[in-house]
Amino acid sequence: MTQITITGRRPLRGQVRAAGAKNAALPILASTLLGGGDCQVTNLPLVRDVATMNTLLGLLGATVKQDRNQVVINTDTVQSLEAPYDLVKTMRASVLVLGPLLARFGEAVVSLPGGCAIGQRPVNLHLDGLKKLGATIELEHGYIRAHASGLKGERIDLETPTVTGTENLMMAACLAKGTTIINNAAMEPEIEDLAKFLNRRGANVSGAGSSHIVIEGVTKLQETEYSVMPDRIETGTYLIAGMVTGGDVEVSDCIPGHLDLLTSKLRESGAEVLETPNSVRVKAPKRIQALDVQTFPYPGFPTDLQAQMMAMMCVADGTSVITENVFEGRFLHVSELQRMGASITVDGSRAVVKGVSQLTGAPVMASDLRASAGLILAGLAAEGDTHITRVYHLERGYERMEDKLQGLGALVKREPSSV
Repeated sequence: MTQITITGRRPLRGQVRAAGAKNAALPILASTLLGGGDCQVTNLPLVRDVATMNTLLGLLGATVKQDRNQVVINTDTVQSLEAPYDLVKTMRASVLVLGPLLARFGEAVVSLPGGCAIGQRPVNLHLDGLKKLGATIELEHGYIRAHASGLKGERIDLETPTVTGTENLMMAACLAKGTTIINNAAMEPEIEDLAKFLNRRGANVSGAGSSHIVIEGVTKLQETEYSVMPDRIETGTYLIAGMVTGGDVEVSDCIPGHLDLLTSKLRESGAEVLETPNSVRVKAPKRIQALDVQTFPYPGFPTDLQAQMMAMMCVADGTSVITENVFEGRFLHVSELQRMGASITVDGSRAVVKGVSQLTGAPVMASDLRASAGLILAGLAAEGDTHITRVYHLERGYERMEDKLQGLGALVKREPSSV
C-alpha cells in the first residue's frame, strides 16, 4: 500500500498539459467491439480505468497492443461474450461492453457493475432501452444476460439523462436496423466524442451533445484512427489547485468551452481567468470569495468537480453552500476535510462550508476518485503535512498527478503507507 504525502502552503505556478479524457476513452475503447479490423486510439490517459478496459477487451479475445498513450485494438478474434464479475466490480464503466457485444454478436453476459461508492447508479435505463431495441434481458446470479436475433431501431425516451446509458444505447443502435431516436439523452462532451469516433468508423449518429440523438443503423463499421478529447475534469482540478494555493496555473491542450461554468465560478470567487482556443490560465486572488455551487448534469456544474470546489471553499472568505444534485452519496470526503480543520455542516444534499483562515495537515483517507483529488487540493492549501491513503482511487482517473503537481512547484511524493 502507498500513500501520497503533501507539504502544503506552496503557491503553484506554471503550465500543465491536460491528458486525454478517461470518460471519453472508456466508451470509445468499448465501441471497438462493434466491428472488426484495427482501431488505433491515441491520446489515451495512462490511468487504471483505461488499463482495466483494455484488460476486459483482452479477456473477451480482442488483440490489444498498447504503447504508452496509444493502443491498437483488433476485435476479429473475440471469442468470449462474458464480462466477469472480478473485473466489472472494479469499474462501473465495464458495463459499456453490453451494447456493442449484443449488437454485433446477438448475445452478451455482463456482471452487474461496481465502481466508486458515491450513490446508487442502477443500469435499468440501459436495459429498458435495449429491450425497446428488441433484446431479451434476464438478470441471473448477479449477471445481465442479453440476447437478440437482430436489433431494430426504436424511439427511446429516457426517464433521466444517463451518461453510460446514453452511450450504451447509442452504440447498440449503430448496428440496429432502421432509425433509433434517444430523447432526454445525456449531453456530456464525452458522448459527442464517442459519436465522432463512431462516425469515423462509418456509423450515422447525429445530435450527440444534445438531448435528442438520432442513429441510422448501418450493417458494419470499419477500422479507423482517432485521438481522444482532453479531460475537462482533470483540467478543472488543476485550475482549482492553482486557486487553493494562491497560485497562477495554466492548463494547455484543453477545450475551454467545456468548462464555462467552472471558469465563471472562479471569476466570481475573485480569480483572473485568461483563455485561448486551447488553454485556460487562472490567477488566484489574495483571498478567495465564498460562492454557492449546485451540481447538475452537463451543461451544469460537474459533480466530478464538487469535491475539489469544496476544498477551495474551505479556505474562502465567507460561507458557501454546495448542493449535490447528481449523486446522493457524494459527501464522503466531508469528514476527512473536517479532520483538516474545515468547518462543514451537511444537511441532506446540501453542505454549508464556512471558510477558515487555515487548514492543517492530517492523515486522511480517500473514499472515491474525485474525493481523493479534493483531499489532495486541501493538502496543497494546508499548513504542514497531509498523508492521503487509499490513493488507488486517484490512479483510476488521474495520470501521474503527483508528477504534474511537482512540475508546478508542489511538495508532493508517493511513499509506503504506514496504515
